Amino acid sequence: MNAFEVFAIYLAPFVIIAIAIRLLMRRYAVDLPDVQKQAGFAPKRRFLLGAWRSD
Repeated sequence: MNAFEVFAIYLAPFVIIAIAIRLLMRRYAVDLPDVQKQAGFAPKRRFLLGAWRSD
């Protein structure tokens, strides 16, 4: 196997899942901004503590 084949096998499931989610979102007429509005505002990240703490 060459590097391109390994890369394609590794990347294929992510691409398939992304396409499936996009088709489901179109089917139910939901856009990404609508989903983000329902989730609320993103918490603020702190410099240096961004991985552990969010306000």
